[in-house]
Amino acid sequence: MAENIHDVQIDPRNLNILISVNGKLTPRAEAMVSVFDSGFILGDGVWEGLRMVKGGVPFLREHIERLYEGAKAIFMDIGLRPEELVKCLFDCLDANGMEDGVHIRLMVTRGVKATPYQDPRVTIGKPTIVIIPEYKTPNPEKSEKGLSLHTVNVRRGYPDVQDQKLNSHSKLNCITACIQAANAGADEALMLDPHGFVATCNSTHFFIVRRGELWTSTGQYCIPGITRGNMIRLAKELGIPVFEKPFSLYDVYGADEAFVTGTFAGLIPVRIIDGRPVRNPLSTEDWSGAGPISRRLSAAYKELCVKDARRSL
Repeated sequence: MAENIHDVQIDPRNLNILISVNGKLTPRAEAMVSVFDSGFILGDGVWEGLRMVKGGVPFLREHIERLYEGAKAIFMDIGLRPEELVKCLFDCLDANGMEDGVHIRLMVTRGVKATPYQDPRVTIGKPTIVIIPEYKTPNPEKSEKGLSLHTVNVRRGYPDVQDQKLNSHSKLNCITACIQAANAGADEALMLDPHGFVATCNSTHFFIVRRGELWTSTGQYCIPGITRGNMIRLAKELGIPVFEKPFSLYDVYGADEAFVTGTFAGLIPVRIIDGRPVRNPLSTEDWSGAGPISRRLSAAYKELCVKDARRSL
């Protein structure tokens, strides 16, 4: 059965977590937002996924900067200074006694509306800020054996339709891609840009390795991924040639290695794409899952997460 990069084992501790709704800590079963909230009615808002590692959050500044940049792009005032929002974040984590192995969804919507209508001018009150921390760790089997991808016909569109760089609550484009991949028996959807070049996956960023070089898309049709950016930086530091460039499925099918990246799972190898095994046909090494470059980058990224974990901006 197809799964996905966010597959986790249910942790019973999550049944009793406290969720922050506009700064108020509420038991999970009681945490709610209004049916008139802009996020519920229209998907009007921005969000971040973060991880907690050894008491801190890796790349905290980058995540908060991206959140505020997205809010500015949609002309939304979050209503808190960045340091105030970070305090709310750690107040919630500390109230839950959390230190490690935690995934956090930080969401900000435009707030409650006077009536169900898209115009932001009918919004009343302040933005809605929700922080959901959960004990979640990646499925070790997927991390070891890798994912299967299916190329879908749902495209990442032009920015004048909906800018794909926005990490918005409006995710229907990715959801329809995910549905198509799942119906094809795959774990994740591989999505193309309007020109037919590889863009990204429905919930992760995509990389391939060809002849010792690391390739990823131009980044024009995907969220500016923080994990993606760190992989590119680490590759350069490790002396691995890395290119952000247009490439087609021909290049993908001939790749020696492939992997996806994201805040939740870090680096996850890809073992099969559109029914084709990912493997260097000239190699004598018989790996299923991560190849040598993927393994080097994964190890370096894990070290970086521990090094960069912090509690303040």
